[in-house]
Amino acid sequence: MNTSSLKYFLLVLGFLAITDVTIAQKSRKSTKRTAKTKTKANVQESAPTAVESAPVAVSAPPPPPAPANDTLVKPVKKSLRPDYAVEVMSMNDRTPLNYEYLRADDAVYRHKLMRELDCREKMNLPFMHSADADNGNQRFISILLQALQDSLVTAFADERFTTPMTKSEISRMVAGDEIEVPLYDSLGVNIGSQKKRNEVNLDSFYRYHLKEEVIFDKESSRLFWRILGIAPVKNIVTSSGVDLGASELFWVYYPDLRPILSKYEVYNGKNFSGRMSWEELFENRMFSARIIKTSMDNPRDYLIKNYPGLSENTLLQLFEGENVKEKILNYEQDLWSY
Repeated sequence: MNTSSLKYFLLVLGFLAITDVTIAQKSRKSTKRTAKTKTKANVQESAPTAVESAPVAVSAPPPPPAPANDTLVKPVKKSLRPDYAVEVMSMNDRTPLNYEYLRADDAVYRHKLMRELDCREKMNLPFMHSADADNGNQRFISILLQALQDSLVTAFADERFTTPMTKSEISRMVAGDEIEVPLYDSLGVNIGSQKKRNEVNLDSFYRYHLKEEVIFDKESSRLFWRILGIAPVKNIVTSSGVDLGASELFWVYYPDLRPILSKYEVYNGKNFSGRMSWEELFENRMFSARIIKTSMDNPRDYLIKNYPGLSENTLLQLFEGENVKEKILNYEQDLWSY
């Protein structure tokens, strides 16, 4: 009895052990399946979140409009073949000589003058030479406007060079304000309008104002004439036909303009072998201009035409300018002793 009971007891214990092992294996498999299911669920749930958190593409702001290109002078086509029968020295390498240094303590005599240059005078006719070359039109006003259009020099609104001007302001001063021009199709039907400026007649610019300073240097015992600024002058006429008189369009600082003028030749109809640059013409004073303003005996800073008693007599204004020139030359001559 005892032996059979013992065998039965051992058989029961073995059966229970096998049952526990089977249950443990099933529980492990179910745990792995649950973990895998949860992992898949987490991945599926997190996928939309990743999409939602992606940065949204923002459209870039539109670029600013390009500034208007105000054309001051018409472009001139360059020659595709040599336009000269002889070899011509290139003028692009010319540079003006530096001014002689003048000390303020050596300047014992200084006066500022303003002159008016009229291109209709015979000596000033090269200013109106209208031929075209590879470097542009040869009128002096074209050279000025081309330098301003290429941003090589700066235009100023006053003779003291305090207020720079933009290309749009220069275009408005040269060609006037923009006007509405109607547009028509091929059938003659009005389809709108467009803003345009009047075409500029370059021959209408035939007067210039020159601002200069005359200095007597005691160190070299010489009288120096130094040009400070150049301004084209134009008669302003309103739309109703009222003439407002001459007005300065803009001022250009002459020392800034010298390197540009040295690259343009001056027309000489009498001697083609004796051409000079515009810079040499101004430095050698090969032009004719009358004095219209001076700092000599002028405490109110008047123009000569506004002097009392001279406003109505243009001949006396011319004589007064010649009187100022004679005083300057006499000062230099009186310093010499014989």
